[in-house]
Amino acid sequence: MQSIFEELKQLASVDLFVESRKDDAFVGRPFYLDFDRLRLMSNDKWKHSVGGVPAGAFLLALYNGEPGIDEAILLRVLRPTKLPTDDDMVMAMVDHYKEAPREDGGAPLDSYTRAEFQFSGLECRVIGTFYRDTNRATRFAGDLDNFYAPHNYRVVKPSGKVLEYIVNFREDGIPGGKGDERIGRVRYSSSLRHHGGDEVPVYVSALDFLGKRTALFGMTRTGKSNSVKKIIQATVKIGGSGVKIKDETLLTVGQIIFDINGEYANANQQDEGTAIYEQYPLDVTRYSVLEKTGFKVMKLNFYESVVEGHSLLASLLGDDTSTYTRAFCSIDWTEPDATDFSATTRHAVMKAAYLACLKSAGYGDGGIKVKFSSNKTIMESGIPGLGGVDPSKGITLDDAITWFSAAWANYDDQNGPFQALKREKKGRDWADEDTQTLMRFLTRRAKPGGAPNEAGYRKLIKHRDLHTSSIAKPFEDEIIELLRAGKIVILDLSQGDPQIQRTYSDRVSRKIFVEAMDRFIKNQQTNFIQMYFEEAHNLFPRKDDKDLTQIYNRLAKEGQKLRIGLCYATQEVSSISSSILKNTQNWFVSHLNNRDELRELDKYYDFEDFTDSLRRTIDKGFIRLKTDSNTFIVPIQVDPFKVMGS
Repeated sequence: MQSIFEELKQLASVDLFVESRKDDAFVGRPFYLDFDRLRLMSNDKWKHSVGGVPAGAFLLALYNGEPGIDEAILLRVLRPTKLPTDDDMVMAMVDHYKEAPREDGGAPLDSYTRAEFQFSGLECRVIGTFYRDTNRATRFAGDLDNFYAPHNYRVVKPSGKVLEYIVNFREDGIPGGKGDERIGRVRYSSSLRHHGGDEVPVYVSALDFLGKRTALFGMTRTGKSNSVKKIIQATVKIGGSGVKIKDETLLTVGQIIFDINGEYANANQQDEGTAIYEQYPLDVTRYSVLEKTGFKVMKLNFYESVVEGHSLLASLLGDDTSTYTRAFCSIDWTEPDATDFSATTRHAVMKAAYLACLKSAGYGDGGIKVKFSSNKTIMESGIPGLGGVDPSKGITLDDAITWFSAAWANYDDQNGPFQALKREKKGRDWADEDTQTLMRFLTRRAKPGGAPNEAGYRKLIKHRDLHTSSIAKPFEDEIIELLRAGKIVILDLSQGDPQIQRTYSDRVSRKIFVEAMDRFIKNQQTNFIQMYFEEAHNLFPRKDDKDLTQIYNRLAKEGQKLRIGLCYATQEVSSISSSILKNTQNWFVSHLNNRDELRELDKYYDFEDFTDSLRRTIDKGFIRLKTDSNTFIVPIQVDPFKVMGS
């Protein structure tokens, strides 16, 4: 079986201008031409001989005004257009129908009339120009720098190797290096009645996706996930292949999939045998929010990873607008300077109070003890839970709960130890604001000594399933290590509620971005990381969201310089922030049934040419493809993803 490299090498030898001049490809003659449009006259016989001329088909207008000039205008068929003689033809046709008896077709048409009735017009978009440069090399430009009278051109429909040459042509000619992969074949329409002959393969370069933005739009079950799997497959092949980018050898590529539906991480009946983890069992690490066989659990030890755990809880409580909850979420965990004894002491007290909140919310404790400095005045106060207790020697979390509860109950007592210490320290509270917030959260009392009428720590109870006592390293750190090693990570978020999905997606994305930015600032060598988002409308900022600091906006705008690629799939073009869409280089678009979505799509490239067909055709894998290195959109049928060796 020929390799892709050999196929493309043979394709590069095709002479577009010689092959396309064959008479059997003739479609018609132009009668109007400008920089954007060409209108041509065709005939039923000519169209039949080339296998039909569907909307979206590529045509070539070959210049034959002067000998020895190789120039061909690339066209895309848009719609029928009116010929100057159409009104006369319609009148003649109507007269013939009137005279014909109802029982049969009437008198047969004479040959002249029949020939006249067969002519029709087609309107085409001018896509660009193929020409030879001064070195006789074939070039393509995405416009016209001049046009001549229409009679100087003849229009042909390319097929076979000529069409393959056209759809795979890049700025510098036909591709053929490492990273080129077959993605599918040319397909113009849903109907395949006139489809015949050899299929025309379409290739993509994995380099088009590295560090770039890639969008996949289409209704459910129209082939978005299949296309994503093909991209992942091509990316695995190019990683570590030795190909160079700007004289730098490409390292293995890390890939992470945010799997909202679980179809990449798990085998399913609809796509049996095509789960990514089945193809790359040695390179894939799967994570889940639930404990499952074959998956690493995406949980935290909240006692070991205090900062990360609190950040996760703060994200989950992000919609809570109560003042004390906002204060809880805003706690500053910055480690103080070790030489600052006062700040270090206060930090230890705050941490102990926070861990006491976790214990009260049912997060377990693993038998740990906390240590923090009390005060002689407090220890000699005689208050139950405080008097005679020296936390600096270590106390259990149950004792810590008792200690902080007693402290808050007596905190404002003018005769108590805390107010005495405040007077002694000239108005400075023993507990800083963050510790006071935590004591309020722990006791559910808004004021010291008040009634427990707030939810407090109970707000944490519903999230305690995210805690595990068996993990010391935060899962985000482990994920970064895997990606830097060129592995594939799949986050199975299918069993999480929407808030959990967004929280984990945001956290991991932000971690990747921050780590990559740190490497960029330090000018460290780094590999590419590709990020894949399914059901992106559930995660990405909405179209009308003006906050450009959100992580997905930052990935779209700054990811390329950080070597982070972004690939997102959704049914809703209109739901995606315009700042992300404007930075997207690669587009895979399949069936969309909504005019609003199609109007949004019309704003980009020349997708307006495909609006009607995108709404009508529902075939799975029928994609309109625009890649970074290709100047124009190509309608294709994507090949089914297959596990290698199957």
